[in-house]
Amino acid sequence: MKKIISIAFLSIIAFGACKKEDFLDRFPQDAISEPTYFKNENDLKLFINKFYDTLPVQSPSFQSIYNDFNSDNFAPAAIDQFLANQLTVPPSGGGWSNSTWSNIRSVNYFLQRYNKAEADATTKGYYAGEAHFFRAFFYWQKVQRFGAVPWLSTDLTDTSLTQLYGPRQPHTVVMDSVLADLNFAVANAAEATNTQFAGRITKDVAQALKSRICLWEGTYRKYWGLTGDQTWLRECVTASEALINSGRYAIYKTGNPSTDYYNLFIQEELKGNKEAILARRYVKDVNMQTTTRDISNVWPALSKNFVRSFLCSDGLPTSLSTLYKGDDSLDQEKLNRDPRFTQIIATRGFSFKNNVDGSKDLMTLPRIPSIVTGYGAIKAYSPDPVQWNINQSTLDLFIFRYAETLLNYAEAKAELGEADQTVINNSINKIRDRVGMIPMVIASLVKDPKSDFPGLPVLIDEIRRERRIELVGEGFRYDDLVRWKAGKLIENPETILGMKLVPAIRAQYPAAQISSIQVDANNYIRVYTNISARSWNDKLYLHPLPIDQLTLNPALAPQNPGW
Repeated sequence: MKKIISIAFLSIIAFGACKKEDFLDRFPQDAISEPTYFKNENDLKLFINKFYDTLPVQSPSFQSIYNDFNSDNFAPAAIDQFLANQLTVPPSGGGWSNSTWSNIRSVNYFLQRYNKAEADATTKGYYAGEAHFFRAFFYWQKVQRFGAVPWLSTDLTDTSLTQLYGPRQPHTVVMDSVLADLNFAVANAAEATNTQFAGRITKDVAQALKSRICLWEGTYRKYWGLTGDQTWLRECVTASEALINSGRYAIYKTGNPSTDYYNLFIQEELKGNKEAILARRYVKDVNMQTTTRDISNVWPALSKNFVRSFLCSDGLPTSLSTLYKGDDSLDQEKLNRDPRFTQIIATRGFSFKNNVDGSKDLMTLPRIPSIVTGYGAIKAYSPDPVQWNINQSTLDLFIFRYAETLLNYAEAKAELGEADQTVINNSINKIRDRVGMIPMVIASLVKDPKSDFPGLPVLIDEIRRERRIELVGEGFRYDDLVRWKAGKLIENPETILGMKLVPAIRAQYPAAQISSIQVDANNYIRVYTNISARSWNDKLYLHPLPIDQLTLNPALAPQNPGW
């Protein structure tokens, strides 16, 4: 009887509670719910914050699509499967899974609801500008990977059947919408001088992304024979000039041309550095990274093709300069070259580690085979042992760097036929001045007989060379080859070769250390002993759609060319 009374009493309480609080209709307590969120500015800020981790840092140690390991700049020990044409159409995933579209859906969800917040219109516009920035970035990534993709401007549900099972939109249509998003971000994001938005997406950051994307799209349309290239190139110029004319940015230099470029990428604090348009900051015990440790674990190995692209100190290519001393040794090869040579590549005297007792682990011979080509990339690598601890590094990393904007500007102006000496002085020569490299003088340029682009005007050719050197390892090279429709450069045998290992140099190593190293007929290290060159297939300009998505939604057909 006591149990019956107790149960009845509890049932009455429970029933009353349900009636009083409408318990069964309560909003979710563990997820964002429209009626309980988007109430104030802080809600808007917190919602947008989750997208910041998607921004790529420009570092050669982050082994992902954001570095150059999938290009002709590097020859990693494990051959890039995509460029080796070893990948097949995936059954699922492949960059098209639900999770890879979730950020776009989240942005659309935000854009349909942010106006509900109790904040002034200008403040809400700041966050809407950030949202449009991220949507432009996410969609550009999709277009780079797949070409034509569906354009979705609302957050779809399982009842949005027409849109969910709709077709892909043409590349140009999607990118026109991307440009609209970029322009919205530029018009509405907070000013760079707004201290409350320091470290966030501001108008200047939006201009930097616009400069990057518009150069990519403008040159893509030009070299792939699509319309509208001039419009996009002019948009790139407009965005770049806005940053240049702001006076807020400059090339970092301290008057030490032999070290300033190298030191730029191993700084504890990029806040206040005028070359940083946006950087990812790392703070001890709060947010740390592992760049130096990653580099030392698997050294990024530069290709012979990249190393040959350095000009000599007189501004001429190795094929024309009397200053070039040959490449029978790395000591010889570095002589009279662009000063960035020894700030990008480990050469004799470079300290791999500054020990706590004051001693240094100095390089003498190239460290093969741990650096498979002999050309070890040292960009963003610190000899400070404190930075060696895994996931303990506090060196800041760039997301948008002013030097890139200057290179975008120079290339866009050259493609438009408007790059005079003033343009070059305000872009390329600002970058060269950091390292004391001879200025580029248009009237003195001579076409390299071994140019990768024999059909191009010499100015565009040399601007591309400058971009390759300055931005190596920062994640641009493969995308550059795509937009220039220059995938065939992957077939150059030098892209998978290393330094020359002549008998006199080989004799300086312990035999056991290099017994496995093979060389070609000219004594260059062969990284992949089963092939003498890679074979390019035009299908590699795009990735394939996974089988399950084409099966679920036949409207996505046809599959990308060649797959």
